Amino acid sequence: MRTTVYDKLKTAILSGELASGAPLVETQLAETFGVSRTPIREALHRLQQDGVVERGDRGLRVAERSAEQIMEIYEARVALEEAACGAAARRRTEVDRARLEGLLAHHPADADDGEAKAAWNRQFHEAVWTASHNSMLVELLSRLFTHLRRYPSTTLTFPGRWDEAIAEHTALVAAIERGDEEEARRIGRDHMTRARDVRLRMWSDERSADAALT
Repeated sequence: MRTTVYDKLKTAILSGELASGAPLVETQLAETFGVSRTPIREALHRLQQDGVVERGDRGLRVAERSAEQIMEIYEARVALEEAACGAAARRRTEVDRARLEGLLAHHPADADDGEAKAAWNRQFHEAVWTASHNSMLVELLSRLFTHLRRYPSTTLTFPGRWDEAIAEHTALVAAIERGDEEEARRIGRDHMTRARDVRLRMWSDERSADAALT
Protein backbone atom coordinates (compact mmCIF):
# COMPACT_ATOMS: atom_id res chain seq x y z
CA MET A 1 0.00 0.00 0.00
CA ARG A 2 2.79 2.43 0.88
CA THR A 3 4.56 1.77 -2.41
CA THR A 4 1.28 2.27 -4.24
CA VAL A 5 0.73 5.64 -2.58
CA TYR A 6 4.24 6.71 -3.52
CA ASP A 7 3.77 5.59 -7.13
CA LYS A 8 0.39 7.31 -7.43
CA LEU A 9 1.68 10.57 -5.99
CA LYS A 10 4.75 10.45 -8.21
CA THR A 11 2.61 9.82 -11.29
CA ALA A 12 0.29 12.70 -10.38
CA ILE A 13 3.27 15.04 -10.10
CA LEU A 14 5.11 13.89 -13.22
CA SER A 15 1.95 14.01 -15.32
CA GLY A 16 1.14 17.53 -14.17
CA GLU A 17 -2.08 16.48 -12.44
CA LEU A 18 -0.52 18.05 -9.34
CA ALA A 19 0.81 21.30 -10.76
CA SER A 20 4.15 22.93 -10.10
CA GLY A 21 3.96 24.72 -6.75
CA ALA A 22 0.80 22.93 -5.60
CA PRO A 23 0.62 22.47 -1.79
CA LEU A 24 0.87 18.91 -0.50
CA VAL A 25 -1.16 18.62 2.69
CA GLU A 26 -1.02 15.25 4.40
CA THR A 27 -4.63 15.26 5.61
CA GLN A 28 -6.01 16.17 2.20
CA LEU A 29 -3.86 13.61 0.40
CA ALA A 30 -4.79 10.89 2.93
CA GLU A 31 -8.46 11.56 2.23
CA THR A 32 -7.90 11.57 -1.54
CA PHE A 33 -6.06 8.25 -1.52
CA GLY A 34 -8.15 6.66 1.24
CA VAL A 35 -5.21 5.90 3.52
CA SER A 36 -3.83 7.08 6.83
CA ARG A 37 -1.34 9.94 7.05
CA THR A 38 1.59 7.59 7.72
CA PRO A 39 2.00 6.21 4.16
CA ILE A 40 1.38 9.73 2.81
CA ARG A 41 4.14 11.12 5.02
CA GLU A 42 6.55 8.36 3.93
CA ALA A 43 5.69 8.86 0.25
CA LEU A 44 6.25 12.62 0.53
CA HIS A 45 9.60 12.02 2.21
CA ARG A 46 10.69 9.75 -0.66
CA LEU A 47 9.47 12.24 -3.25
CA GLN A 48 11.38 14.99 -1.49
CA GLN A 49 14.51 12.86 -1.79
CA ASP A 50 13.68 12.36 -5.49
CA GLY A 51 13.63 16.14 -5.86
CA VAL A 52 10.06 16.44 -7.15
CA VAL A 53 8.73 17.70 -3.80
CA GLU A 54 10.22 20.64 -1.92
CA ARG A 55 9.59 22.55 1.28
CA GLY A 56 8.14 26.02 0.86
CA ASP A 57 7.13 28.74 3.30
CA ARG A 58 3.85 26.97 4.10
CA GLY A 59 4.96 23.35 4.05
CA LEU A 60 5.61 20.80 1.34
CA ARG A 61 4.68 21.53 -2.26
CA VAL A 62 5.32 20.19 -5.75
CA ALA A 63 8.76 21.43 -6.78
CA GLU A 64 8.70 24.46 -9.05
CA ARG A 65 9.78 24.10 -12.67
CA SER A 66 12.21 26.71 -13.98
CA ALA A 67 15.01 27.44 -16.40
CA GLU A 68 17.37 27.34 -13.43
CA GLN A 69 16.25 23.80 -12.60
CA ILE A 70 16.78 22.75 -16.21
CA MET A 71 20.33 24.10 -16.04
CA GLU A 72 20.99 22.24 -12.77
CA ILE A 73 19.63 18.95 -14.12
CA TYR A 74 21.68 19.15 -17.29
CA GLU A 75 24.83 20.29 -15.52
CA ALA A 76 24.73 17.01 -13.63
CA ARG A 77 23.50 14.94 -16.56
CA VAL A 78 26.14 16.18 -19.00
CA ALA A 79 28.88 15.10 -16.58
CA LEU A 80 27.30 11.74 -15.79
CA GLU A 81 26.42 10.87 -19.40
CA GLU A 82 29.97 11.73 -20.43
CA ALA A 83 31.29 9.39 -17.74
CA ALA A 84 28.87 6.62 -18.72
CA CYS A 85 29.82 6.87 -22.41
CA GLY A 86 33.51 6.67 -21.57
CA ALA A 87 32.98 3.69 -19.28
CA ALA A 88 30.88 1.97 -21.96
CA ALA A 89 33.76 2.29 -24.42
CA ARG A 90 36.06 0.62 -21.89
CA ARG A 91 33.78 -2.11 -20.61
CA ARG A 92 31.19 -2.93 -23.28
CA THR A 93 30.57 -6.59 -23.93
CA GLU A 94 29.39 -8.27 -27.11
CA VAL A 95 25.89 -8.32 -25.63
CA ASP A 96 26.08 -4.55 -25.03
CA ARG A 97 27.25 -3.95 -28.60
CA ALA A 98 24.46 -6.10 -30.03
CA ARG A 99 21.84 -4.27 -27.96
CA LEU A 100 23.05 -0.84 -29.06
CA GLU A 101 23.27 -1.86 -32.71
CA GLY A 102 19.78 -3.37 -32.54
CA LEU A 103 18.32 -0.18 -31.10
CA LEU A 104 19.99 1.95 -33.77
CA ALA A 105 18.58 -0.29 -36.49
CA HIS A 106 15.02 -0.01 -35.16
CA HIS A 107 14.53 3.62 -34.20
CA PRO A 108 11.04 5.10 -34.84
CA ALA A 109 10.36 5.95 -38.46
CA ASP A 110 7.41 8.29 -37.81
CA ALA A 111 8.94 11.75 -37.52
CA ASP A 112 5.84 13.12 -35.80
CA ASP A 113 5.49 10.51 -33.04
CA GLY A 114 7.09 12.28 -30.09
CA GLU A 115 6.05 9.63 -27.59
CA ALA A 116 7.69 6.84 -29.58
CA LYS A 117 10.83 8.93 -30.04
CA ALA A 118 11.08 9.63 -26.31
CA ALA A 119 10.56 5.95 -25.41
CA TRP A 120 13.20 4.80 -27.90
CA ASN A 121 15.62 7.47 -26.72
CA ARG A 122 15.21 6.35 -23.11
CA GLN A 123 15.91 2.74 -24.14
CA PHE A 124 19.02 3.80 -26.03
CA HIS A 125 20.45 5.81 -23.16
CA GLU A 126 19.66 3.04 -20.69
CA ALA A 127 21.56 0.63 -22.94
CA VAL A 128 24.59 2.95 -22.84
CA TRP A 129 24.30 3.25 -19.06
CA THR A 130 24.11 -0.54 -18.77
CA ALA A 131 27.18 -0.90 -21.00
CA SER A 132 29.12 1.26 -18.53
CA HIS A 133 28.79 -1.57 -15.98
CA ASN A 134 28.66 1.04 -13.22
CA SER A 135 25.52 0.63 -11.10
CA MET A 136 25.98 4.01 -9.39
CA LEU A 137 25.99 5.85 -12.72
CA VAL A 138 22.84 3.98 -13.74
CA GLU A 139 21.10 4.90 -10.48
CA LEU A 140 22.04 8.60 -10.61
CA LEU A 141 21.14 8.98 -14.29
CA SER A 142 17.79 7.28 -13.71
CA ARG A 143 17.00 9.77 -10.95
CA LEU A 144 17.93 12.71 -13.17
CA PHE A 145 15.67 11.32 -15.89
CA THR A 146 12.80 11.44 -13.39
CA HIS A 147 13.36 15.17 -12.98
CA LEU A 148 13.18 15.69 -16.74
CA ARG A 149 9.85 13.85 -16.95
CA ARG A 150 8.31 16.94 -15.33
CA TYR A 151 9.01 18.72 -18.61
CA PRO A 152 6.73 16.59 -20.80
CA SER A 153 7.59 17.88 -24.30
CA THR A 154 10.50 15.84 -25.64
CA THR A 155 13.38 17.77 -27.19
CA LEU A 156 13.27 15.24 -30.03
CA THR A 157 10.23 16.98 -31.54
CA PHE A 158 12.15 20.25 -31.92
CA PRO A 159 12.76 21.01 -35.63
CA GLY A 160 15.88 19.19 -36.84
CA ARG A 161 16.71 17.65 -33.45
CA TRP A 162 15.60 14.09 -34.25
CA ASP A 163 17.92 13.65 -37.24
CA GLU A 164 20.74 15.33 -35.33
CA ALA A 165 20.23 13.04 -32.33
CA ILE A 166 20.22 9.88 -34.51
CA ALA A 167 23.51 10.99 -36.08
CA GLU A 168 24.99 11.57 -32.61
CA HIS A 169 23.78 8.21 -31.35
CA THR A 170 25.24 6.49 -34.40
CA ALA A 171 28.63 8.15 -33.87
CA LEU A 172 28.52 7.22 -30.18
CA VAL A 173 27.89 3.54 -30.88
CA ALA A 174 30.78 3.51 -33.36
CA ALA A 175 33.12 5.03 -30.74
CA ILE A 176 31.97 2.53 -28.11
CA GLU A 177 32.51 -0.37 -30.49
CA ARG A 178 36.05 0.87 -31.28
CA GLY A 179 36.77 1.24 -27.58
CA ASP A 180 37.56 4.92 -28.16
CA GLU A 181 36.91 6.25 -24.67
CA GLU A 182 37.94 9.85 -25.34
CA GLU A 183 35.73 10.15 -28.42
CA ALA A 184 32.79 8.47 -26.67
CA ARG A 185 33.07 10.94 -23.80
CA ARG A 186 33.19 13.89 -26.20
CA ILE A 187 30.14 12.71 -28.13
CA GLY A 188 28.19 12.07 -24.94
CA ARG A 189 29.07 15.51 -23.57
CA ASP A 190 28.21 17.33 -26.79
CA HIS A 191 24.99 15.36 -27.25
CA MET A 192 23.64 16.31 -23.83
CA THR A 193 24.83 19.91 -24.15
CA ARG A 194 22.80 20.27 -27.35
CA ALA A 195 19.81 18.64 -25.65
CA ARG A 196 20.11 21.17 -22.82
CA ASP A 197 20.16 24.08 -25.25
CA VAL A 198 17.06 22.77 -27.04
CA ARG A 199 15.28 22.18 -23.73
CA LEU A 200 15.95 25.77 -22.65
CA ARG A 201 14.71 27.06 -26.00
CA MET A 202 11.51 25.02 -25.67
CA TRP A 203 11.01 26.24 -22.10
CA SER A 204 11.42 29.85 -23.21
CA ASP A 205 8.94 29.33 -26.05
CA GLU A 206 6.46 27.71 -23.64
CA ARG A 207 6.74 30.62 -21.19
CA SER A 208 6.24 33.11 -24.01
CA ALA A 209 3.15 31.26 -25.23
CA ASP A 210 1.69 31.19 -21.71
CA ALA A 211 2.32 34.91 -21.30
CA ALA A 212 0.58 35.63 -24.59
CA LEU A 213 -2.56 33.89 -23.31
CA THR A 214 -2.78 35.97 -20.13
